Amino acid sequence: MVRATTCGICNNVLPIDAAKTLRTFPFCSERCQQIDLHRWMDGRYAIVEDADPEELLEQLHEEDEFDE
Repeated sequence: MVRATTCGICNNVLPIDAAKTLRTFPFCSERCQQIDLHRWMDGRYAIVEDADPEELLEQLHEEDEFDE
C-alpha cells in the first residue's frame, strides 16, 4: 500500500504529482516552507553527528584540491 505524501508542517495531503507541480514541494504552501526555514534558522532542528577530526581534515584537503 502506498502512503500519501503529506506536508511536513501541517500534515495536509499533497497531490500525487506534487513533486512536479508544487514549487514548494515537499511543503503544501510557501507559508509551511517558511515555517520550516525559520525552525532551522532558530536552531530547533539540528543534524547531530560526531565529528571525526581526521575525516574533517581529509574533506578540507579534498576541497582545496577542487579549488585549484
